[in-house]
Amino acid sequence: MGQGKSQALPVILINLFMSPPSLSALIKTEAHRLGFSACGIARADRVAPSVEENLRSWLEKGMNADMAWMENYLDKRLDPRLLMCGLRSIVCVAMNYAPARHLPDGQPQIAAYALGQDYHDVVKLRLRLLGTFAVEERRRLKALSEEDSGQNGGDFLKEKSVLDDIPAPQNQQKAEEIQEPFRVFVDSGPVLERYWAVQAGLGWIGKNRQLIIPRAGSMFFLGELFLPFELDYDRPVASRCGTCSRCIDACPTHALFEKQTNGTTEQQPFNAELCLSYQTIENRGTISTEARRAMGNVIYGCDRCQQACPWNKFATPTDVPELQPREELLQMTREKWNHLTIEQYQRLFKGSAVKRVKYNGLMRNIMASGANDPE
Repeated sequence: MGQGKSQALPVILINLFMSPPSLSALIKTEAHRLGFSACGIARADRVAPSVEENLRSWLEKGMNADMAWMENYLDKRLDPRLLMCGLRSIVCVAMNYAPARHLPDGQPQIAAYALGQDYHDVVKLRLRLLGTFAVEERRRLKALSEEDSGQNGGDFLKEKSVLDDIPAPQNQQKAEEIQEPFRVFVDSGPVLERYWAVQAGLGWIGKNRQLIIPRAGSMFFLGELFLPFELDYDRPVASRCGTCSRCIDACPTHALFEKQTNGTTEQQPFNAELCLSYQTIENRGTISTEARRAMGNVIYGCDRCQQACPWNKFATPTDVPELQPREELLQMTREKWNHLTIEQYQRLFKGSAVKRVKYNGLMRNIMASGANDPE
């Protein structure tokens, strides 16, 4: 063949020389098809010693306020392999919730994550579909590998898992015996979701304690899919917050703060009790005087640290149908909120994360924020 011109190989010949897509790549492609904005994979292992030390110190100092559930199953938080028999890989996903529509300016506000349907249900449904896909696709690739091995001596799927010796029809029965061919978590178990998202290469934990995805921001729901077989693992992402402290400056209650020591700036432990999200959601008692003064017109949660983050200028409105706010919610005014009945509350927030605070808690918040309205 002459050197002057190169001839393109027929597509069929190119395909013969190309490696088949890995199971990891197929899982990531399916994750995006299901509506996840990002997907990465981490090796299941015990968390880094520094993370364990910081978590234990944070809990010992009582920084978790009265959220005692954070102290439960600490051994499993530190080692997710205790949560699932044969766990090898953690697939981490992120779903965008940046609002496409907002509540009216000047009216009571709800945190962006709670404007649509309950994220636990929305993300978990898709994660289960992804888990089913991963297990079935692995079985398909394993069958192809065994067929190829018999014909050509090749084997591109060598890693064994607890599922390998189980015939497909018996898979459901085995799942009941060992609890799973996979498990999914969406802010619903003792899983350090932001830590694993970092290990899976999705982004880094910012100074606002949110996972920040490069050129996408922090308005994402996180979920984890536990799988009992090896995959290709992504690398952690280093922090890109640098010297920026806009989220810290924006925190109205100083739940986020830094301290100067010998000319060095050190970020201090997050104080959950001071956070407006804790005060308006998890707190079952009276809202603190400091929180009342800082609430403004917020009646559920707080987005100020996220709104201040420069990375969120890259945020794009979510197109997930279930995360869009209901029209009735967009029509709410201060007058309507002040006279909200329990029947209206149940209709307005059916299937919503706002139900976590319950009717009495939301009315407490509404009255507290109302005290901040100008006369």
